[in-house]
Amino acid sequence: MSGNVRPESMERITTRALAEAFIEEQIAEVRAQVGDKKVLLALSGGVDSSVVAALLIKAIGKQLVCVHVNHGLMRKGESEDVIRVFGEAMDANLIYIDATDRYLDLLAGVAEPERKRKIIGEEFIKIFGEEAEKLEGISFLAQGTIYPDIIESKGVKAHHNVGGLPAWMTMELVEPVKLLYKDEVRVVGEALGLPHAMVYRQPFPGPGLGVRCLGAITRDRLNALREADAILREEFDNNNLNHVWQYFVAVPDFKSVGVRDGKRYEGWPAIIRAVNTVDAMTATIEEIPYAVLHRITDRITHEVEGINRVCLDLTPKPIGTIEWE
Repeated sequence: MSGNVRPESMERITTRALAEAFIEEQIAEVRAQVGDKKVLLALSGGVDSSVVAALLIKAIGKQLVCVHVNHGLMRKGESEDVIRVFGEAMDANLIYIDATDRYLDLLAGVAEPERKRKIIGEEFIKIFGEEAEKLEGISFLAQGTIYPDIIESKGVKAHHNVGGLPAWMTMELVEPVKLLYKDEVRVVGEALGLPHAMVYRQPFPGPGLGVRCLGAITRDRLNALREADAILREEFDNNNLNHVWQYFVAVPDFKSVGVRDGKRYEGWPAIIRAVNTVDAMTATIEEIPYAVLHRITDRITHEVEGINRVCLDLTPKPIGTIEWE
């Protein structure tokens, strides 16, 4: 399977048997391409990069070097999951970089959304480049390019964090899932033994919680957002609502007056957004049962320091976008 055009005769990967056949084919192709050289991969923990990492570990083992950069804007437990699954369970050659302080120091006082995105993207290039320069014998760069990326970008994938391949990165690409659609990538991921929650991870913006901690990011509000979002996700799982395409919490940079323990208490509102979509161009609102909303509200306002209200965003796309920033 070569080139950037998906053959019309290529069967859709819908079963484990087809996924296993695809995996064996790609293992052979990767080994033929790479030989005894090393491959570098930016492992974000997203579906595509995780499936590529698992497939390449199976194909070339320690020849793959995975770099996971924790920018401090991940959802609760996500970087820990990357370490547990790849560093421990799969014994990957994993480099973990906790760049939380580096990112949050740069983002301090920055409220404009596009400026935040630019800082996060540029810093990723710097950090990834610094790590790449420390390594010896790296000849290939692996990417989680999938077929819609090729269709939309005519063969050049702009990394969701990097914003395009840096000029100094001249290594040959390894793209084992570039002819697959997202649903096929998920089937392959499960056949490779990745956890279901990782394979069916929701779309998550490259800037992470940076575009859900609205306005200038502060550590206390970011922590409140992360905890509130974790409660939302847990309750959706507990109430069989994880079929919803995307659900998350956003926290704005203003406070409202509330009462706690009989005293005035100022806190931030937590805004729940839950949408369904087929193509991300339009989105409809999920009708969450009120009993579940009451449970989520009670938990967030009692368990999360700094949150004193819970609001529900009922805006479809259009007129609203899926993300707030």
